[in-house]
Amino acid sequence: MRSSSLTWLVKCAMTALAVLLTSRLATIWVGSSLQQPVATTRDGSLITLNRYVGEPPPDIVLVGSSVTWRLKEEYFATPGVRNLALAGGSPVTSLEIIAKQRGLPKVVLIETNVLSRGVDRALVERFTAARSDALFLRPVRTAIAAYETWNHAPPGPELARAVQRDLIREGPSRFDNRVYVERALKEMNAGDPIEPARENVALIKGLIADIERRGARALLIEIPFSPEIEGSRFVRVTKNIVHGAFPDPNRWLPVDPPSAELRWADGVHLDERSALIVVRSIEEALSTQSRGSRRPD
Repeated sequence: MRSSSLTWLVKCAMTALAVLLTSRLATIWVGSSLQQPVATTRDGSLITLNRYVGEPPPDIVLVGSSVTWRLKEEYFATPGVRNLALAGGSPVTSLEIIAKQRGLPKVVLIETNVLSRGVDRALVERFTAARSDALFLRPVRTAIAAYETWNHAPPGPELARAVQRDLIREGPSRFDNRVYVERALKEMNAGDPIEPARENVALIKGLIADIERRGARALLIEIPFSPEIEGSRFVRVTKNIVHGAFPDPNRWLPVDPPSAELRWADGVHLDERSALIVVRSIEEALSTQSRGSRRPD
C-alpha cells in the first residue's frame, strides 16, 4: 500500500512537470509568430513567493513595497537572501505569509517606507492555506517551484559581479527626473496615510512578536528617498507613526549609504546603481550587528 501511494505521488509530480513543460513549449511555438507579453511585476512576485514556500527557509528575507522590490537578490553578496517585497503591495502581506510557514528565516528585514496599503488577503490565502496541507501535494509544489526557479533563474555569480562592477563604474545617473519628482511629491502631499499606517504598524507588531517567539529576528529598515520626497507629508507622518510605535533603536537596521551617490527614477524608486549601493549598505549594517549588537527586546 505504501509503495503504491509513493508511486502515485511520483506520477502526480511528473504529470505536473510535464504539463508545465508542455505549456512552455507551446508558448515558444506561438511566440515564433506572436510577440511575447512582458512579465508583470506581480508575475515576478508570485514566482518569488512560490519559490519561497517551496524551498527551505533562507537566512535573510526582505519584505516591503516597490521601494524594496528594487533591491535585487543578485545584488547581495551574502548567500541565502530572498526578496519578497511586493511592487504595489504592503510589507505586511509578505510578512504574514512568512509568519504562517512552518519554518522561518533567521532574519526578516521589514521596510517601513510605505504603509498606506492594506494586506492582500487573497495572496496570503494563496500562499498559506495550503502550506500545511496533506503530504500528497508536496511533490507537485516542488516540481512547480523547481520549474519556475529554472525558468527565471538569476544570473550566475560571475556575471552578477561583472554587472555590478559596470554599474558602479558608470557613476551616478544624470537623468533629469524633476517632472517625475514633482508629480510624486504632489501625490504624497495630498494623501492621508495616518489610519492605514497605524493599522499596518499594529499588524507588524503582532507578526514580529509571533516570529520572534519562534526564533526568528525582525529588524525594521527605511530605504532612502530623495530629499524632496523625504520632506513630503506622507513620509513625515509615516515616520512619526512607525518610530513612535518602535522607539528602540536596536529594532532598526541603520541603512546609511553615501547620499551623494544615490539617484531615483522619480524621487521614490532607486535606480539600479543606487539600489546596489543601498544593498551594500544593508549588508554592512547586518555584518556590524552580527558582530555584537544585542537582540532587540
